[in-house]
Amino acid sequence: MPTAAAKAIKFYGATWCLDCAHVKQFLGQHNLDYQWIDIDKDANAAKAVAKLNQGSKTIPTLVLPNGKTLVNPTDQELATELGVAVAAQQAYNDLSIVGGGPTALSAAIYTTREDIHTVMYERKIVGGLAGITDMIDNYPGFPDGVSGIDLSEAMEKQARRFGAEIKTGVEVIGIASEGKYKKVTTSEGTHYAKSLLLATGSDYRKLGIKGEADYISRGVHYCATCDGPFYRGKELVVVGGGNSAMQESIFLTKFATRITMLVRGPALKGSEFLIDKVKTMPQIQIHYGVTTTEIKGQEGRVNAVEALNTQGKSVEFKTDGVFVLIGLVPNTGWLKGVIDLDAHGFIKTDRTFETSMKGVFAAGDVRSGSTLQIASAVGEGVTAALMIREYLKEEG
Repeated sequence: MPTAAAKAIKFYGATWCLDCAHVKQFLGQHNLDYQWIDIDKDANAAKAVAKLNQGSKTIPTLVLPNGKTLVNPTDQELATELGVAVAAQQAYNDLSIVGGGPTALSAAIYTTREDIHTVMYERKIVGGLAGITDMIDNYPGFPDGVSGIDLSEAMEKQARRFGAEIKTGVEVIGIASEGKYKKVTTSEGTHYAKSLLLATGSDYRKLGIKGEADYISRGVHYCATCDGPFYRGKELVVVGGGNSAMQESIFLTKFATRITMLVRGPALKGSEFLIDKVKTMPQIQIHYGVTTTEIKGQEGRVNAVEALNTQGKSVEFKTDGVFVLIGLVPNTGWLKGVIDLDAHGFIKTDRTFETSMKGVFAAGDVRSGSTLQIASAVGEGVTAALMIREYLKEEG
């Protein structure tokens, strides 16, 4: 936590001042709080700087708790006067982004272009769910469509070109507010940031039925583009009747000889284009009004799916594998009790995308009210980046 003495530091500067940015970095690395006073926004501040410096308006100018004034101090001068070591005591950056999908990448492109030191943490692979989507047909600017991996790799390359630091295989497990800074606890340790963007997206919704957990990756799957190629010449069951189930079923026809769709409701729901296409594909058979109740197996592999029809009669479907495609749930379990979530677990934000914790923003699929579309996720990432820029200007 910031020391009581450090809270009294008055920091006169401006957002365009590179030396001011360096001093901010030093203070952040040592978790030292301060009062930011922008001379471009406060006429009295400019006069105060001139008075402190015998008529000169040099910045950065710091007034310490003991009344001493430091003008454009070196790291050694700051360390000596504030009683800290010259070496950084902790990792620090202007912005930490949790997540590595289109929202996070688009935000990183914008923040790093404006010299906002940005570090992005992704626990799996860059691109998120979009990165493992076989073909994206509705992303603007690609008349023939674009593969999820190609789009993700292009965005990652662009973010890195502007200076984004992207760390994969690192999971953020906790956040907390500590005065001017946000404490970020990861699987690799703890660091501090001036601001946070939560862009953790969503994960696959599970059925929660008998046998599902027992056969994950041994016949039970949630991503057709990831695991579909393992089923060349095989027969498959797809559970679900929405856009994702239809789109993935179409993709699976590249490999499987027959696909049985088990739809709980009386009809498919989603894009009319997808509905029409699925219904005309001879490899796909659709069963309506069936509720999947159990996934069965033999010798460590899935061999059947059991379901109940509308008459309550048990029906069994023989299969080599089952793809559960029933939607997504937000990756916010670790945030319960930390920031405000809606009834479905999505993050609540205000019109600037700021959450209930000051300096912490959320965007993309994880945000309450999002449209769960890649193009809008990118737009939200850009908007969040601009809001974060304004927040950092105000906070210093």
